[in-house]
Amino acid sequence: QVELVESGGGLVQTGESLSLSCAAYGSVFGLNAMAWYRQAPGKQRELVATITTGGSSHYADSAKGRFTISRGNAKNTVYLQMNNLTPEDTAVYYCNADVDGFTDYWGKGTLVTVSS
Repeated sequence: QVELVESGGGLVQTGESLSLSCAAYGSVFGLNAMAWYRQAPGKQRELVATITTGGSSHYADSAKGRFTISRGNAKNTVYLQMNNLTPEDTAVYYCNADVDGFTDYWGKGTLVTVSS
């Protein structure tokens, strides 16, 4: 079992930055790719960015050029640096982890609110 704990959400104004963190606890030896998803009110959950254990990353078009995903040296943490935020970025952000290629784990989410 793996538990993912997110932190760093909050209320910011348009154009400001915010950094999210996610730490994985438990059976982390089988941890593979980690990712950030988000779900805005009334919308489906969508991928924001992913990163492999080797550091290869992939971004949704909405995140390219503004967001940066990274992993800690111990590989059981993942970060999302978000710059130039807009109200369209308002959502609950969820951390996701693939373990052993078979199981996806999710955090409980952290709310990011961007005011205009």
